[in-house]
Amino acid sequence: MPSLRQLEYLVALADVNHFRRAAEKVGVSQPTLSAQLSALESALGVQLVERSRSRVLMTPLGANVVTVARQILGQMRYIREMAASQKGEFSGVIRLGLPPTIGPYLLPRLLPKLHRTYPELKLYVREEVPHSLPLNLEEGRHDVLIVPLPVHAKDLQTVSLFREPLFLTVSRESHLAESNEVERRDLRDQDILTLEAGHQLREQVDNICEDFGARVLTDYEGTSLDTLRQMVSLGMGSAFFPGLYTHSVLSKDRTLKVMQLKGRSIHRTIGMLWRKSSTREQEFLKLAEHVRESVKQNFPNCSIL
Repeated sequence: MPSLRQLEYLVALADVNHFRRAAEKVGVSQPTLSAQLSALESALGVQLVERSRSRVLMTPLGANVVTVARQILGQMRYIREMAASQKGEFSGVIRLGLPPTIGPYLLPRLLPKLHRTYPELKLYVREEVPHSLPLNLEEGRHDVLIVPLPVHAKDLQTVSLFREPLFLTVSRESHLAESNEVERRDLRDQDILTLEAGHQLREQVDNICEDFGARVLTDYEGTSLDTLRQMVSLGMGSAFFPGLYTHSVLSKDRTLKVMQLKGRSIHRTIGMLWRKSSTREQEFLKLAEHVRESVKQNFPNCSIL
């Protein structure tokens, strides 16, 4: 019979279609993963993986086996969740997924106190672009998410955590930097830099620019908030940055000026998601309270929900 470890290796390979990356994903050497998958194929007497120098693909049967393997591994995670929920609050492993526009700025303020309070908790963190996070939560790669809302998924439970303002940021050499506030009309025909597609922040900035008559510079998309900051500093355009990043990074950058829009509050709502079938809801609700408390203490520009 296939082992759970072999099924995990098969699913990892199906996710990335690359032996080395699959091995890195599950934390084993490439020869180990390859040997175990060959042993799985031998035990079943069928080919599950097409191997060539240029690519790796699942055979039609392999793809069907992967579908069943995901279900089996999901049930095993459910069993572990039930066991963890009986050991006491915040013990065992919680796999947290969140986007790179939140993680590097929230987690350094949240994790130390959380670890001191719950030393038995092992919080495994993985950053991904927001659009991929809900699907990976549904498929069991994460236990809980912290992401911008809304997220439309019927099998996921959602709670709101805090409201994060968006600030217009310009180079100190920009004519807009002469004022402390920006009028709506000042943004008409202005060049606005933003993140690449796949970030909810990108969609929100697109809508803001359409509303204000500003231009999104799609030829110069940032891959991260730091890249975006550097482009603004060079005078390539202005940008909207979220409150966590503004407080953590932009407040220390003297080449930039952070501004608010006069008479207009622009923000995004950050929330927490988990599967409705999870048995760890009470733990996640407690984690949500710790997030709110951390934001309240460390980010005065955000509003707790």
